Amino acid sequence: MRQARYSTVLLLMITAVLQGCSTLAYYSQAIGGHLQVMQQARPVDTYLADSQTPERLRAKLSLALQIREFASRELGLPDNGSYRRYADLGRPYVLWNVFAAPAFSVKPVESCFPIAGCVDYRGWYSEAAAQRAAQALQAQGFDTFIGGVPAYSTLGWFDDPLLNTFISFPDYELARLIFHELAHQLVYVRNDSTFNESFAVVIEEEGLRRWFARLGAGAAAGAGELSRYESARARRREFIALMLECRARLAQLYAQNIGEEEKRIGKGRLLQALEADYQRLKSSWDGFAGYDRFFAQGVNNAMLASIATYNEKVPAFRFLLTRENGDLPAFLRVVREYAQMPRAARDTVLQEISASVVTSPSSLVNAN
Repeated sequence: MRQARYSTVLLLMITAVLQGCSTLAYYSQAIGGHLQVMQQARPVDTYLADSQTPERLRAKLSLALQIREFASRELGLPDNGSYRRYADLGRPYVLWNVFAAPAFSVKPVESCFPIAGCVDYRGWYSEAAAQRAAQALQAQGFDTFIGGVPAYSTLGWFDDPLLNTFISFPDYELARLIFHELAHQLVYVRNDSTFNESFAVVIEEEGLRRWFARLGAGAAAGAGELSRYESARARRREFIALMLECRARLAQLYAQNIGEEEKRIGKGRLLQALEADYQRLKSSWDGFAGYDRFFAQGVNNAMLASIATYNEKVPAFRFLLTRENGDLPAFLRVVREYAQMPRAARDTVLQEISASVVTSPSSLVNAN
């Protein structure tokens, strides 16, 4: 199996050569960056047995193994070597994703690859390289956004390791991330990033609900962690709703039969209003400013596209899980049925479900 995976990497490089020099450069950094991550990873047990391992890291690694076991035992997520090894990369993110969108479109520019299919971004293992890629796209007239990525899934081709880029997250965030990335190994649809990410978000939410139930909210530590998670979840939903509402308004503007200058003025007005709305929303968060990073580069179509990729279909998946009474195997059967549908038909059905949820929010009372 390991030899087959490295043969696949070789195949990707050959494909890159056939597609041209710029593609070769991208694949070379992607393959080299990933192999470096894998080579640095050591079994978690090695760190736990090492007296030189800092106590905080030891505690987090031990917790990660507990989360990992829970993920397979209670959520039915793949039981393999993922998240049983650890690597310290010496940088804040494992890679940086570059999103791009046309000046008058909220749809992201897709990049297509032999195995993963088409996705809404390109990942770079160097922040400087990501910046150069973004600048090249900007020179072509695209809006761009760069997002630091703490973890990614290789879809089961490799055993994804724990990394320093997320091991120090709050306990609930660590669990959320592991559940999310393992979900990609369970269901993955080529050429549909929004489907894949939205599905994984709902798995992480249900996983956390069950994780907290296991901890017992009555215990002091569990109650405190649950309270922090619920506050973070409420902020996240408010933030996402604000971003998606602005994206919908921009889509309506761009669809109008008006000139580019009118669209440019309208775009500026809507984005300026978004920043003002965000500041008002943030004022209700008792000083929390964690979403400021999305505005640091300047609000644009690409930034909004990055948020939509991970969240646009979440309401539909939440509804489907609730409809199955939280039965994960039944939910997964339904998700896999949708995964087999042609994308246009799948999008239509999920959009209809999302619209019905918006008009009847009580349908999600028991979602998580």
